[in-house]
Amino acid sequence: MTSDLSYSGTLREVFTDAGVLRYHEAGDGPPLLLLHGSGPGVTGWRNFQGNLDFFAEHFRCLVLEFPGFGVSDDFGGHPMVTAHDSVVEFVEALGLDCVDIVGNSMGGGVAISYAINHPDRVRRLITIGGIGKNIFSPGPGEGIKLLQEFTDKPTRPRLVEWLHSMVFDPAIVTEELIEERWVQATDPETLASARRMYGKAAFAQFVNAAEASDAPPPWAMMHKVKSPTLLTWGRDDRVSPLDMALIPMRTIPKAELHVFPNCGHWAMIEQKEAFESAVLAFLLRKE
Repeated sequence: MTSDLSYSGTLREVFTDAGVLRYHEAGDGPPLLLLHGSGPGVTGWRNFQGNLDFFAEHFRCLVLEFPGFGVSDDFGGHPMVTAHDSVVEFVEALGLDCVDIVGNSMGGGVAISYAINHPDRVRRLITIGGIGKNIFSPGPGEGIKLLQEFTDKPTRPRLVEWLHSMVFDPAIVTEELIEERWVQATDPETLASARRMYGKAAFAQFVNAAEASDAPPPWAMMHKVKSPTLLTWGRDDRVSPLDMALIPMRTIPKAELHVFPNCGHWAMIEQKEAFESAVLAFLLRKE
């Protein structure tokens, strides 16, 4: 578990058969589940700490820490698979009948999968980049390739290069950000989990297995999402280029797309006020 104690006032935990899930809770009202992305040193707290006070004025905010990223227990296996399972476990453990979900990157993919398989339990869905399929741009994107290079051979310069690929404004990549990400990303258990997902050999094996499977790819299932969905995207995203938004925007029946200018992969951080305004208006809109 991470040694960062700056969020100790919001940190909670719940026990499951697979292990302990930890999460942050703030505010009252309808439950809003926030799901983080992947990458070196990521946690739910680091993705959403800047937005928590804003949304907590209207919602019971629940920031789930996925297994294998250094805060919740590592459930083993592929981190994306255990992330899907952990949402089911978490919602059941807290006795939540219906939730709104904000999912960043990988968390958006997890959220869509949950919405497809549990349509009565998701009222509204917001994604932040990271879903869909490359149409005009090569895949995987620049940021994913840099992530793979860091995961296979972690060095501080490679981490810095990856962090810069995440943002439009390089000033966001501070020494404090680099240091906290470095400490988390090089924790032995967290790094081992990352290699099961983004090591080049593991990534290729996962892609090959998906291609060999008879199951349709995730992007081909998005028409099954029933919830009203807000797709948010940074126009300058170098991890998940904007053309990836075209399939989900067109195939999710109740989808709308909001693109933020001068913004990379972290719309909730880099365009914080505009992101919060757009998401809150969507969540509070009358049925």
